[in-house]
Amino acid sequence: MKLSRRSFIKLVGATGAGLSLTQWGFNVQPIEAASNECRIQRAKEYTSICNFCSCGCGMICHVKDGKLINLEGDPDHIINEGALCSKGASQWEVANSDQRGVTPLYRAPGSDHWEEIDWDTAVEKIAQKMKDAREENWISEETVDGKTYKVNRTDAIGFLGGAQINNEECYLFTKMSRALGASFLEHQARV
Repeated sequence: MKLSRRSFIKLVGATGAGLSLTQWGFNVQPIEAASNECRIQRAKEYTSICNFCSCGCGMICHVKDGKLINLEGDPDHIINEGALCSKGASQWEVANSDQRGVTPLYRAPGSDHWEEIDWDTAVEKIAQKMKDAREENWISEETVDGKTYKVNRTDAIGFLGGAQINNEECYLFTKMSRALGASFLEHQARV
């Protein structure tokens, strides 16, 4: 190793300053011990995709005690190869924000405030509204130029997808919308 005089003096000065800190009452052993224990130790690891744009960058999420404690780019992912943009890196804050809604809210017709409801009630309300809209607006036949065609669809329900879902979820989303008879299906990936 080739060392210039200037580099040698810097190295000796830095070493001396570090050693003198231990003489002034700074104990570096606890710091070394703390740095040796990894904060993601015993955390469950999940892979996910970023939901900010349609690139589909891969992320590795570490969860401990039901809380996201670490988020980083997935080095094995084909799109981002471990890198995350500033929006993707800020996903950690989205999951851990104290302003994040965690319960469904319902605003009754004519009401001026929102009230919290449980998830079962929210899912039941949504399912009932979809069922009612489908049944009230079902079109089984349509006549064009004097010919009657069987169409079996509803124009009262539309589905809009986005970059937050992966290919498998998008496939199920498409199948569900077509099974319900919806003719309006729009998605960022144009399925």
